Order: sequence, then C-alpha cells, then structure tokens
Amino acid sequence: MAAVTFDQIGKIYPDGFSAVRNFNLEIEDGEFMVLVGPSGCGKTTALRMVAGLEDISHGVLRIGERVVNHVPSRDRDIAMVFQSYALYPHLTVYENIAFGLRLKKVPKGEIDQRVHEAARVLDLEPHLKRKPRALSGGQRQRVAMGRAIVRRPQAFLMDEPLSNLDAKLRVQTRAEISKLQHSLGTTTIYVTHDQVEAMTMGDRVAVMRKGELQQVATPQTLYDRPVNLFVGGFIGSPAMNMIEATLQRSNGNFEAVAGTQRVTVGQETLSQRPGLTAFEGREVILGIRPEDIEDAALEPDRAGDARLHGKLVLREALGSEIMAHFTIDAPPARTEETAELAEDVGAELTEDAPQESLLIGRFGARSRVTEGDTIEAAVDTRALHFFDPETGLGIYEGSNTKGAG
Repeated sequence: MAAVTFDQIGKIYPDGFSAVRNFNLEIEDGEFMVLVGPSGCGKTTALRMVAGLEDISHGVLRIGERVVNHVPSRDRDIAMVFQSYALYPHLTVYENIAFGLRLKKVPKGEIDQRVHEAARVLDLEPHLKRKPRALSGGQRQRVAMGRAIVRRPQAFLMDEPLSNLDAKLRVQTRAEISKLQHSLGTTTIYVTHDQVEAMTMGDRVAVMRKGELQQVATPQTLYDRPVNLFVGGFIGSPAMNMIEATLQRSNGNFEAVAGTQRVTVGQETLSQRPGLTAFEGREVILGIRPEDIEDAALEPDRAGDARLHGKLVLREALGSEIMAHFTIDAPPARTEETAELAEDVGAELTEDAPQESLLIGRFGARSRVTEGDTIEAAVDTRALHFFDPETGLGIYEGSNTKGAG
C-alpha cells in the first residue's frame, strides 16, 4: 500500500488540447478516493496517468516515495479494473485470476493459495472452473476484481467498473467493492460519472471540471458546503434547484426575492454564512435541494419554513416519495456553470428561455397533489445555498476565495 500524489500534473495532447491542468491531489495510504465529474472533465486521463497508460506532460507523480513519471506501467505495482472486465473468454475463472501471477512466475503453490483466497473473499469458489460466458455481469466484475486482488498491489485503479451492470446489480456491487476495499486497506482511485456512486463509496471525493480540480472533501462536506455553483449542481440527485434572486432586508430580516417568490433567510443560515450580509441589495443565486422542499399541506406548522407557490407539471410517484416537478414565477440561474450542468444531463438552458423556473421537490408519499394543481411548497430555510453569480463561488465567510476545500 502507498500514498499517491499528483503534484502540478498536466496533460497536453499533440493538438494542443489540455485534458488535465495543474492537478494537485494527495491520496492517503489506504484511502478510497473517487474522481467524479461530467464526461470529458479529465478524470479518466488522470487515472490513466497513474496507470502509466498516458504520458505526463508536466508535473510530478509519486506512488509512495517513488517518482513514477517515466516508470513503465508494468513496474508501477498497481492493478487496474476496467469498465469492460477484460477477461480472457477461453480461460476459466481460476485461470483468469491467476494469469498475472503466472506472468510474474510466482510459484505454483503460492498462486493456488492467492487465487482461492481471493475467490473466497469474492464468493467465486463455486465458479472457479467456469468460463466467463457462463457468468453473470456481476460475477464477471468480481473475477476482474479477483485478478487485481491477487497481485497485492500498492494501489487499485478502477475506471467506471460498474457502468455495464444493471441498476440493481450496480447497487449491490458498489457495496461489495466498498466492503472489500475497507477490509484490504489498499489505496484505491475510483473514477465515475455517477455522483451517487461517488457519494456512497468514497472516503473523499474529488470533483473535476474541464481538466481542473474543483473541490476535494468528504461526501457530506461536498453536499453541505459546495465550494462553487458547479459542485453544488453536480453533487446531489436530483440536482440542486438554482434560481436568480436579490437579497433584501425586510423587517430586520434578510429575504431572497425571486420574481414573485420571497424566501426569508433565517438567523441560523446567516450565522453559517456571514458573507451574505455583504450582498444586501445585490443579486445572488439561490440553491435549494429537492429534499428540502416538501408539500406544505403535509407540514403546515413546521418552524423555519418559507413558502413557494407554483404549478405542478409532473408527478412521479416512487412509492416511498413523490418527485414533484413544478414551475414558479422566478428566473432560472443562467451562468456558464448552470449551462454546462444542464448540457451534461441532456438539457439546454438558453438566454431566451421563459422567465419561470422548473423546480423539483421530494414530497412525502402522502401528498395528494396532482398535475395541473396550483401548489404550495414548504422550503426548509436552514438548508439554503447561496452563490455569487459573478464568480460562481459559494457565499460563506466574509470574503470568498476560489479553491478546493
């Protein structure tokens, strides 16, 4: 096991495209680090540089105390698990797991011991004599994991290993990988586009955008205190609702005024974000997570709530909850970051879009709202997020500085 350190790492291709820029990240010995971000953000390129599959244009990459910039992939003592499993179809499960050890001329007895040990950990013992075609997708992924485990490397590198699995199996397998990593204690770098995977698996998560690191933190910190608009909008499912608002003082309190909607900013929020006082009379971007919006009819007397009024356009009943899609008279946030986030999910945010915002709220299953209704939604004002529309930075302390936290 070993720490992995990116020191001012950059990757520039011959055509001049800069895929990774000034990348600084220290992954601790035994840590499970997730790199997450939209397609094309540079996360896989960063992983491939650790693996030795991409040359490093500038900067220093260390595995443990050793600089590995020019060390061949085979000599880096890492093991990679790919999206495609990359199993040999003509070999049995046993032979696939043992393949790398045989190449290294490990003694036969030790190979047998390591293979059976990995098979026991991964629940593959009944399948050791089978060929990959006789296995399910989840079993094939476990074979790929077994091939990595038996090498006892300093670090595991995983490139979207669950993307070929169906939804139910993906949930089961990510739990298995997390459990396995914690039991082995091997430094792991895991790349994914799926921020739910990132939040549930990583000790820390590194969010990337356009080749640059945006924020590195624990999953809960990313959720509670995103450093900027991009992180706030990318982390969370469904995504954070973002609208343009103006901060005004009314009867001694601050209010976020957005179109015809007024949301009181409570003292608890102000104490956590003292920098808001400098934005009195100025525009901000107000962020509200769907889980902080409830059907007001279910919470008529909940303290600390504000009210939004709108029209329900879509009701998704999920059994345990209802995803309520509703429009309000308030302009949506239009910035480079929100446009990129919309594009990442296949939507489009144009300048001539209607001056109303489409919000999503997680309503309780007992809600009786129906499509076409005029609804009242309760917002937990203790959980509001605010961003500076000019810099995109989250508003927290008295002065905002850009950087990963």
